[in-house]
Amino acid sequence: MGDIVDPHLRPRRSVLAVPGSSPKFIDKAQGLPVDSFFLDLEDAVARGAKEAARKNVVAALNNGDWTGKTRVVRVNDLTTQWAYRDVIQVVEGAGENIDCVMLPKVQNAEQVHWLSILLTQIEQAMGYENGRIGIEAQIESALGLTNVNHIAFASSRLETIIFGPADFMASINMRSLNVGALHPDYVGDPFHYIHMRLLMAARARGIQAIDGPYLQIRDLVAFEEAAKRSATLGFDGKWVLHPTQIDLANQIYSPQQEDYDHAELILDAYDYHTSAAGGERGAVMLGDEMIDEASRKMALVLSAKGRAAGMQRTTKFEPPE
Repeated sequence: MGDIVDPHLRPRRSVLAVPGSSPKFIDKAQGLPVDSFFLDLEDAVARGAKEAARKNVVAALNNGDWTGKTRVVRVNDLTTQWAYRDVIQVVEGAGENIDCVMLPKVQNAEQVHWLSILLTQIEQAMGYENGRIGIEAQIESALGLTNVNHIAFASSRLETIIFGPADFMASINMRSLNVGALHPDYVGDPFHYIHMRLLMAARARGIQAIDGPYLQIRDLVAFEEAAKRSATLGFDGKWVLHPTQIDLANQIYSPQQEDYDHAELILDAYDYHTSAAGGERGAVMLGDEMIDEASRKMALVLSAKGRAAGMQRTTKFEPPE
């Protein structure tokens, strides 16, 4: 547990937000090359359309073609009157076709406990596989960030910590309306501390960290810059709000081919040299580079990202003669 992300977690380089109240957008999303999507019952759905949106989401999950995509539903905030019906109606209606439930505006571990227990009860009642449905926790407030370490360990179902920048900016009274962007009056990155807190909590738990959206959907240069900042820190993916952002996200949150190849070579070389055939040595040379157990851990991260992205290596390890 901790430090290295579980390589078996579902890829989430690009996470598409899809309004649950729009059959048009739901149909279009099925043909887009995203790793993950979430059918939204929360902010993208008007108060009077919540019930109809639940029915749309159930029908879309059961009848749509989501091959190769991680299937997620974002329910409403636990403090609202819609949350419990969102979970019950959608998971009972389409639980076999749901990979994760996203809980927004998480403020403490108890809220994740609630969702985990309710999912277990539904799985037992419906005869679903116990514990298969994961949880994604969205942090959108100062209180949520303060409690993020406890939130990360709140349930074995938890797969991701997600940054929700818009509500978070409102929570801390940030003087900007440009969600996810740098501020001209601030020399550094105003989101750096927040990103690092979320990332440390996720990595301590061994789960993924996902960056939130960039709302200026036509400014692809700024989107790319924002994505590269969180990807460089180690984030696993980012929300996309428009098809034009998808390819950029998939590219930015995948390793470069050269880095992926090198990671695979490190793993092969380390496995060989620590085996009986290779002399069972703990620190060896790969070309001009010394590699050891720490090198292996770093390589595992890049290798997992590359494999999840479907990358193919272009080099082969040759044991020394």
